[in-house]
Amino acid sequence: MTCIARTIGLNRENFHRGLPYGALNGDRKYILPMDPKFMIEQGIPFAGRTEVKVLELEPGYVKMMMPLQPNLNHVGTMYAGALFTLAELPGGAIFLSTFDANRFYPLIKGMEIKFLKPATTDITVEVRLDPDEAARIQEAANENGKANYDWECELKDANGQVVAVSSNRYQLRSMKPGA
Repeated sequence: MTCIARTIGLNRENFHRGLPYGALNGDRKYILPMDPKFMIEQGIPFAGRTEVKVLELEPGYVKMMMPLQPNLNHVGTMYAGALFTLAELPGGAIFLSTFDANRFYPLIKGMEIKFLKPATTDITVEVRLDPDEAARIQEAANENGKANYDWECELKDANGQVVAVSSNRYQLRSMKPGA
């Protein structure tokens, strides 16, 4: 957990669920929402070290970028783990911008990635979740305590060439006990 997370009162009980709440400077009387962009870029220390950036974020949509330079491997291309991270992080971004973080939390159930060509530039990913599909997922999680959903994404280089594709499987879970 980062020093900033400790400063605003996030702990293991609420941090891992992506809850965007914390008390500033230990004053627990004032709870303020945390910036979802910050949660994605810096909330997970490993992700922060990659220097990943959220370029656009709105309900049901995220565009992110993984810079090449801090993520080079031994042959001068982007490290496979950085590409995997870029493919996985949109799950948290979509969750924070789309679902009710006071009632639900996300889990990644599985992910498969196929590396198609070496990544030699900064890499971007865009993920969209249809509003009707998001409503269906949240309603199912409300009724059953959890709901599975998935998507595929393409990781593209600066020239628009697809360097990797991933299939991501998630689950939205209710925070209600016994749900």
